[in-house]
Amino acid sequence: MTIAARKLVVATGNAHKTREIARILGRFEMSSLVNHPPVEFPAEGGDYFDNARVKAIVAARAIGTACVADDSGLEVAALGGAPGAYSARYGGAGLDDRGRLEALLTALQSFPTPREARFFCAAAVALPDGRCQVAEGVCEGQILMQAKGDSGFGYDPIFLPEGQVRVMAELADVEKDGLSHRGRAFRALEPAIEELLAGWRE
Repeated sequence: MTIAARKLVVATGNAHKTREIARILGRFEMSSLVNHPPVEFPAEGGDYFDNARVKAIVAARAIGTACVADDSGLEVAALGGAPGAYSARYGGAGLDDRGRLEALLTALQSFPTPREARFFCAAAVALPDGRCQVAEGVCEGQILMQAKGDSGFGYDPIFLPEGQVRVMAELADVEKDGLSHRGRAFRALEPAIEELLAGWRE
């Protein structure tokens, strides 16, 4: 495989997510959509796999190189699996990560602990010709009563992974990557990435 063929673009402008995926797929040279002309994506629906697949394919076709993408969400049992695939838009328009986190805690304030939850991630890799593969990863845990830690992003400060005594936002990067939904999804996807890139050249 040529050096060029080991390059991947993460189909996102989210710097936190790009750094995380770059750490997980450390054998590849990574960049994000910030380094490329704007890509217009269709509106996301409620299916993780469809969302990840569409983002990867649209980006790969638009910029002419291999792209990876993911769609992930927090599923809270007490809320019937919500916010799920709509986690990034939970609580209404205009909220930042902290605002969404606070909206979730407010929605859960009448529910006793443990408040079971899981992070789910669908990860996809696509080539400009439309070939695409997907994989999934899950991290089980629970939602705490208040935020802790100052690392990570999104709902990390209130999510306690199963078997841990620290929330996601209190874990070192290598610890988080080892057990997170995104880490598990992209490690599961890595053989498919290798397979697709092996027969393709830029």
